[in-house]
Amino acid sequence: MRVLVIGSGGREHALCRSLSLDPQVSELHCAPGNPGIAQVATVHAVDPLDPGEVAALAGRLRVDLVVVGPEAPLVAGVSDAVREAGFACFGPSRDAAMIEGSKAFAKEIMQAADVPTARSRTCTTEAEAAAALDEFGAPYVVKDDGLAAGKGVVVTGDRAQALAHALACERVVIEEYLDGPEVSLFALCDGSTAVPLQLAQDFKRAYDGDEGPNTGGMGAYTPLPWAPDGLTDQVMREVVHPTIAELSRRGLPYQGVLYVGLALTSKGPKVVEFNARFGDPEAQVILDRLETPLGGLLMASATGELGLDPVFKGGSAVTVVIAAEHYPEAPVKGDAIAGLEPTPDAYVLHAGTTQDGDTLVSNGGRVLSVVGHGPDQESARRAAYDLVGRITMRGSFHRTDIAR
Repeated sequence: MRVLVIGSGGREHALCRSLSLDPQVSELHCAPGNPGIAQVATVHAVDPLDPGEVAALAGRLRVDLVVVGPEAPLVAGVSDAVREAGFACFGPSRDAAMIEGSKAFAKEIMQAADVPTARSRTCTTEAEAAAALDEFGAPYVVKDDGLAAGKGVVVTGDRAQALAHALACERVVIEEYLDGPEVSLFALCDGSTAVPLQLAQDFKRAYDGDEGPNTGGMGAYTPLPWAPDGLTDQVMREVVHPTIAELSRRGLPYQGVLYVGLALTSKGPKVVEFNARFGDPEAQVILDRLETPLGGLLMASATGELGLDPVFKGGSAVTVVIAAEHYPEAPVKGDAIAGLEPTPDAYVLHAGTTQDGDTLVSNGGRVLSVVGHGPDQESARRAAYDLVGRITMRGSFHRTDIAR
């Protein structure tokens, strides 16, 4: 099987690493990729947001499967162009990907499918936003309706800050705050069938103790030994299956991965958000523990042939993100990176890196994901932080409490 992965971040490096370990995958390509991905795949300088360019590359490479990693190419219609060119594609159509591309559309789908979620209001004016903030009260939850790379949500007790965020967006969804811990469940979907992957938890705030601004994610771990028994089955029954059924009813069969962000509230699990792709950094730990070969799973999803649930290895995986100075506001780029050699129980996935001559340098906010694994959560955590401690990059920072 010849596979082309679209994207350049830590999620795509995790996908490429897993695909490179699949004996069914004979050829692996990535566009545009990054220096880490280039160690396991052939990289191509193609604009991932240009549907025509991506489809043309798939044609030149004569690939069997295209895997679209990030959300922006999906919302740009890359999967539609790839399918129209005759290639199997893992990733929902542009219209189905609006489950992430528009928070208001996601709420509409959830309401129609009777999916448990927070009460909300969609607002386009200052008066509407002010009224919604007063209706739901603090803590205020304000979400940019469109794509914002995981950073479009403000949760605050400061009404003025909440209103300012609302006014900075064309359209926002303001909703009630959901109490309880948040977890992530990913389901592979083939248009009519869905199978679950392992539960994971990520850490959105920039600093220890869940302090600081919201980010795209500073670390994650799987599995969740504290998760209630039967949670995965409940979420598949109450959330995933009704959602893909509603999308199909609207002529939008969903093929790809549906990310369900959940709050385990005192009234049961409720959906915080949907994403149309693997979460980052949750994908890094989930794919580390996946035992079923990834290529066959993604191909089955793309061709309507999903069957049995995927199998996972025992033990635990923890990933810690190393971020650039001043992330997430104005990350500094161009700092040299060293110390990336893997240990027996940990390895590095590149997220925001590039080559400057012979020197590897930072080229984004979240620069590296360090993945540790072991027989239990604490050993996986130690393995990850041991390797984090060997890496040098001026001005970088990371959270010290991931999976604690």
